[in-house]
Amino acid sequence: MTRRTAILGGLLSALGAGGLYWQLTRAPSAASVRTRLAAASVPKPDRPLTVFHLGHSLVNRDMPAMLAQLAPPGHRYDSQLGWGTTLQAHWGDAPINGFEAENAHPRFRPALEAVRSGDYDAIVLTEMVEIRASIRYYDSPEYLAKWAMEALKARPDVRLYLYETWHQLDDPEGWLERLDADHDRYWLSRVLGPALKRLPQGAQIFLIPAGQVLAAFVRAVEAQGGLGNVRDRTDLFSRAEDGTLDVIHLNDIGNYLVALVHHAVLYQQSPVGLPHALLRADGTPATAPEPQVARLMQETTDSVVHNLGLSGFTA
Repeated sequence: MTRRTAILGGLLSALGAGGLYWQLTRAPSAASVRTRLAAASVPKPDRPLTVFHLGHSLVNRDMPAMLAQLAPPGHRYDSQLGWGTTLQAHWGDAPINGFEAENAHPRFRPALEAVRSGDYDAIVLTEMVEIRASIRYYDSPEYLAKWAMEALKARPDVRLYLYETWHQLDDPEGWLERLDADHDRYWLSRVLGPALKRLPQGAQIFLIPAGQVLAAFVRAVEAQGGLGNVRDRTDLFSRAEDGTLDVIHLNDIGNYLVALVHHAVLYQQSPVGLPHALLRADGTPATAPEPQVARLMQETTDSVVHNLGLSGFTA
């Protein structure tokens, strides 16, 4: 199975009959999740963090490497990845497609070992997309809670985050329209809310709202007819050698934006003024956003993360 086949395999239609969880569980409202997270916080880090990334190709190798370059010296990270992998599969209850290919790098650490070690200040958990399929067929809230509980057992002060991603550019509902609607109807109400209900009192999973920042940035760029080396949303996404657009995976410029979001959330710090010429995980220079693009990315990230108020910032 190829990487693209695995990703597309996850993009199942959510219009048919759902799983038992979907049909029988009454999900918390998005408003109740906002209320809970708005009242909670973790201290602003006073030192470099050690972070574990659990996920798939929307995490990839380059984005965490970019985050490390934006972070204070001493930031460390490890990961476990797969192709379109669910939290359920990472737990061991289903196969992980592309496991060997995606984890053939020095930053790999087996996920359960990593989470149970207590070595990490922060753990970033990423669910498969299509998110509707993950909820219906792969028990997203249950496995998000399982990973969180395992991490809390090992280290009660661990910082837990759900990475809100995105869907295909060619989604029939509309790419921006889905980013707008999915934030409440799926990410908050159907994934994060039910998982939070399973956690001990006072325990939280905060949000890394990459999808929301992508939407805000794209709107800002497209409203002015393009800016620098980003003309429209497609300039954030990868292309094959023949020029064919990859409708789900980001390129270096898109990964830079997502790294900014992670930095803003994890370090509770404005990304405005951070460097924009970075290296990929293999040490080669990444294609950088032009300075005016980088500035807009940084300002958009700062605004969205703070205005959402779901990322655990201290007052």
